[in-house]
Amino acid sequence: MFDVTVIGAGVVGALIARRLAAYDLSICILDKENDVARGATAANSAIVHAGFDAKEGSLKAKMNVRGSQMMAELCAELGVSYKRNGSLVVAFENERAEVEAIYRRGIANGVEGLRILEKDELFEMEPNLNPELSCALYAPTGAIVCPYGLTIAAVGNAMDNGVELKRNFAISDIAKIGEGFVVSAADGRKVQGTYLINCAGSFADDLAAMVGDKFYQIIPRAGEYMLLDKAEGTRVSRTIFQTPGKEGKGILVTPTNHGNLLTGPTATEVEHGESTETTGSQLAYVQRMGAKSVPGVNFRQVITSFTGVRASTEGGDFIIQMSDKVNGFVHVA
Repeated sequence: MFDVTVIGAGVVGALIARRLAAYDLSICILDKENDVARGATAANSAIVHAGFDAKEGSLKAKMNVRGSQMMAELCAELGVSYKRNGSLVVAFENERAEVEAIYRRGIANGVEGLRILEKDELFEMEPNLNPELSCALYAPTGAIVCPYGLTIAAVGNAMDNGVELKRNFAISDIAKIGEGFVVSAADGRKVQGTYLINCAGSFADDLAAMVGDKFYQIIPRAGEYMLLDKAEGTRVSRTIFQTPGKEGKGILVTPTNHGNLLTGPTATEVEHGESTETTGSQLAYVQRMGAKSVPGVNFRQVITSFTGVRASTEGGDFIIQMSDKVNGFVHVA
């Protein structure tokens, strides 16, 4: 019997388990894959968001800003690559009002150092941007990190402090028994724990349904990316966002902590969290829109393309709360 069972060995589950390992608790992490960091954690933009774009007053706004403040120290403790390179939301003349709105939102969210750059200062900072851009929002607290490196380090640190990791644990059933839960795997293994923390990403709503508390629906959105060789890695120094639209923040261009250049993602609703195929049409869109911000990118230097599936909800906010219906079940979705 464990005190706490964490479902999901992505970056969220890993860091929760690592934090709880500081207490006198018996803890287990379960994951359906053969290793940690195999889901959305392995295929994303690797950005530590400053917090300027989340809706004012939302949990996401609060956690983005607080997480940005905590990340440098966390990565130093775990020996993980982290760089505060700053973020830019670039705009053409007809998009200036949107940049000003994001600026006001960021100020309301408590993001430090935000300011709007006019054209001269923008191109002094990033000379390879599209010359037709007129201004940008600058967030100096934006950063980049290695997400799978962070997750591996967090799980390793947790295990050094007594946490157990069970891999290939595809959950088939969760039963509420007395003051705890019995979690069953498809291969017959069972784990019993008092508290259950659901960090299952795109599958979080499926697990919530197993205990009868499915008050939200996860909408899986596939994001396709193109990763370029290190020969393109210095094309820009900061993370370049476009002004956001209905489907998200648009196509970004960013350096990585390994010295490459990354561009993407798209935002396409898919059937489930394992819909990670790439498509010619979406990758062509990534290339076209990436070149809209940074026209000099040499896409002949693409070394791989990939798709990550991120979990979203209808309201767009994080869900972090104890279940109202099932005592001891915690939603982190």
